[in-house]
Amino acid sequence: MSHPELFFDEVAETMSQDELISRQNQALKEKVRYVMANNAYFRTLYRKAGIVAEDFRGLEDITSLPIIAKANFRETYPLGMCCVPKNQIREMHMSSGTSGTPVVMPYTQADLKQWASCMARCYRMAGARVGDPIQIMPSFGLFNGGFGMYHGARAAELFVIPTGSGNTERQIRLAKDFNTRIFTAVISYTTRIIEVMEKMGVELPSLEIGIFGAETVTAAMCEKIRNRLGMDVFNIYGMTETGGVGTLGMDCQAHDGIHVWEDQYYLEVVDPVTKVPVPDGQLGELVVTSLTREALPVIRFKTGDLTRILSREKCACGRTHLRIDRISGRTDDMLIVKGVNFFPSQVEQALLEIPGVHSEYQIIMEEENGVCDVHVLVEAEPGVTGFVVEKKLKERLGFSPKGEVLPVGALPRVDGKAVRVIRKKS
Repeated sequence: MSHPELFFDEVAETMSQDELISRQNQALKEKVRYVMANNAYFRTLYRKAGIVAEDFRGLEDITSLPIIAKANFRETYPLGMCCVPKNQIREMHMSSGTSGTPVVMPYTQADLKQWASCMARCYRMAGARVGDPIQIMPSFGLFNGGFGMYHGARAAELFVIPTGSGNTERQIRLAKDFNTRIFTAVISYTTRIIEVMEKMGVELPSLEIGIFGAETVTAAMCEKIRNRLGMDVFNIYGMTETGGVGTLGMDCQAHDGIHVWEDQYYLEVVDPVTKVPVPDGQLGELVVTSLTREALPVIRFKTGDLTRILSREKCACGRTHLRIDRISGRTDDMLIVKGVNFFPSQVEQALLEIPGVHSEYQIIMEEENGVCDVHVLVEAEPGVTGFVVEKKLKERLGFSPKGEVLPVGALPRVDGKAVRVIRKKS
């Protein structure tokens, strides 16, 4: 019996693990031959690694393929890794380039359809129904968020309200006027929406689904938004290099891990240092291979994201694709202070467990004569003290950062991703 209200592509989303592995194996063999035949950069890279396309056997040989990273994209900017002629490209998106040359992702018409399909699966998995009003608040531009949400919403036949980012009061008025059921945004911007709603004296009872990506999403932040707005909160996953938001997957209504679309992507979790795959359940760095993309299929792309494989068993929602844990941090976001390694997400999780603490905070990294110290600024209600903050952080992190409590509204607000870590050198 078909369940179109629960699935966008029920056959693909519920196929057996044996069938998924068979498809992945065949697709990987074809994709290695494809990139070597159609791109000089891949051909040179693989030949240096001793790869012969005709002899490559698929999944059993995957670890013989070299791992690629952002550096490969930057080395070949703008389209040196593209596998199709430019006249077949129908769209492009790219990263901000704040940490170097931007990463460019080109799309063929088939790639756009693949992206839309992955996103539509996510919408249906969250409970979106045909005709539901969806407010798309990520920006529409070179960053992939707004357009990815839009392509998927069109495929899922939703009522699109393409507001883009910013103008928070208008966002709230539109959500109220059009009875928005689904919000999509970066999660830190949602805390800004809550603040402005309270100032305006407005409630949004029609909101039922919140889909958030592009930032590390902690359990504490999800719970805070769920309690305040009364909506279910979902953690969507994807990145420029995999083709954009939602391409990798999202958690379902059971919230028991992020479903990864295994018919589209093959995942490995590896030791961040040795790059050797680790057993299921062990934390490591996610490495992704795209199996169906045309213009620029990444093969063994080192994401920098830290996670673990939670389960390969069928989920309560009926989907059979493996589930990974929420992203706990990035290898390049790790902070090291006084011999202790930690991630900003750990600070957020700890802070939001303190009654009276609000969502805005900053981690100030101050370096003097080679010695680094940490100062955590956080907004909170009267009665929360710096001592309380320091005590909680010491319990969680193993050392005592300096804690400073500020009145609500004291820290700067932004419409996009929040700036959580600020580095200062004397």
